Amino acid sequence: MYANREARVRASMAVAGATLLLAGCFGGDGDGEDDKTTGSGITQQPDGTDPFWVNPDGNAAAQVAAYEKAGEDENAELIRRIAEQPTGEWIGPENPEQEARGFTEAAEQADRDALLVLYNIPHRDCGQYSGGGAADGDAYRAWIDGVARGIGDRPATVVLEPDAVLHVVDGCTPGEFHGERYDLLKGAIERLGALKNTKVYLDAGNAGWSEADKIAEPLKWAGVDQADGFAVNVSNFYTTGDSVRYGKQLSAKIGGKPFVIDTSRNGNGPYTGGDKDEQWCNPPGRALGETPTTKTADPLVDAYLWVKRPGESDGECKGGPKAGEWWPEYALALAKASD
Repeated sequence: MYANREARVRASMAVAGATLLLAGCFGGDGDGEDDKTTGSGITQQPDGTDPFWVNPDGNAAAQVAAYEKAGEDENAELIRRIAEQPTGEWIGPENPEQEARGFTEAAEQADRDALLVLYNIPHRDCGQYSGGGAADGDAYRAWIDGVARGIGDRPATVVLEPDAVLHVVDGCTPGEFHGERYDLLKGAIERLGALKNTKVYLDAGNAGWSEADKIAEPLKWAGVDQADGFAVNVSNFYTTGDSVRYGKQLSAKIGGKPFVIDTSRNGNGPYTGGDKDEQWCNPPGRALGETPTTKTADPLVDAYLWVKRPGESDGECKGGPKAGEWWPEYALALAKASD
């Protein structure tokens, strides 16, 4: 459904290579001290409220440096609002062990937890904008094994397979693949959940999917009972309030499981103008949402996360570049609208 996902995976692959080289060169010294400066001046957030790793080599950080070099200090400070927040690292299909190790080692160096997104299920996105995924079930299991080996005992929070269950329920994924998909998701939860310091949250759609009754049982078939919880609003714009309500409705049907919310771009809620099919694609007037934190004041909400990386295009719509490419004008608009 979301055109930017495949490109975000590719971007994460590029960053992972740099991360492997730099893991020993930036971040905290392991003493838990806050406000450690990393890379080009990007700092980690206080770990008491936000334990997740800020990647100092992402697109937003590079844009801050570019604006500062050009003397555009106001724009640099606006983009810094994005650059200094932890965002999800989407693990690519080719080198899962290397990438997972690179991100988790860098996070551990900074005395933080890595936030990883796994998006490689076979028949992904029903062949739409982000179609693709592993070639078959065996390839997917091998990929998950690679991710697990890369994470090891280092702290990590994993958001597992955006839309994978939702697309089974809404009929987008052909029926002949349903059984295998449930089996693969259940296996992934078991494999990753067995790691010493890894938390797993299975994606469960968003508040726009109003029929919690229809997705509750499929989540159980996919193994949510063995997960640490579920994730809502990934790459979407529904308000935190609506996402909490949806999450609580769903939690009540699956044994009181907690959940996390993607708040990366939901500050102004969803866009309701224009073509409905493109309301998700670079919608104007959106804003950054609540910054990532584990202090949500709600016992069922484990964290607000920035799973989607703000400022990266959703696709070639409304003047945007290709899916996943950094779009500084859109990033600035998100930051400005957050005042």
